[in-house]
Amino acid sequence: MKGLGVFDLSGRVACITGAASGIGEAAAETLAAAGAAVVLGDIDGEGAARTRDRIVDGGGRAVAKSVDTTQAEQVSALVAAATDEFGRLDVMANVAGVGSYGDVVDVSEAELDRVLAINFKGVFFGCQAAMRVMVPQGSGSIINVSATAINTPVGGLSVYAATKAAVAMLTQSLAVEAGPIGIRVNTIAPGFTLTNFVGGHLRDSEGNVDAVEMDSYLKLMRDRSPLGEVCEASDQANLIWFLASDASRFVTGQILRANAGQSITW
Repeated sequence: MKGLGVFDLSGRVACITGAASGIGEAAAETLAAAGAAVVLGDIDGEGAARTRDRIVDGGGRAVAKSVDTTQAEQVSALVAAATDEFGRLDVMANVAGVGSYGDVVDVSEAELDRVLAINFKGVFFGCQAAMRVMVPQGSGSIINVSATAINTPVGGLSVYAATKAAVAMLTQSLAVEAGPIGIRVNTIAPGFTLTNFVGGHLRDSEGNVDAVEMDSYLKLMRDRSPLGEVCEASDQANLIWFLASDASRFVTGQILRANAGQSITW
């Protein structure tokens, strides 16, 4: 698009999981605004359709599908929708994920399996499906989502943090495999970000959160940042846009952090 320079995504096709809300929704809208045609997947099919409708109403190109990322064949079908509808795949953003709260001694096998399936296997399946299209093209950008939790151990987040650390290593390993083909692979590692993900450990059985407890939690997160801020979904979406664009043509195998300084690492 005029004026975007190396950030222009006109003619590109992006596939985004977790596109019904939060970072995935923001990424879908950001990439579409930069000119990309977007294929949106989420287990919340109606939510993905709402994101699609906003993009289309704004003049963009988008399709949406209900997808359970723990099922490899559904992820492959989502990627196939990109090639069927738009003829190629330039960007794969594996955003879908869930939180998990509980001390190691208390985590059930069912919860362990659930979080591994969504946070790691879903990303792995997305990488596989994207590679099957991108290898013949000889180009592409795969963008995964890890978390600041990989750098800042916190009690009660062991399963979540472990799955996100696995995503980071998957990203770096695949970058080595994919680089000679012309495919870049990176991950973002968001800090505390204001989405419907926030405060899961504060919710009761009906999904309600006490406003006073939430305010206290938000203050705690701000206090952990040198900037005294927490991130918006758009902050993470902008990193995904950077990694999708030619502005990052020399970036692969990296962990990029928009976290307001909540973790500062080499």
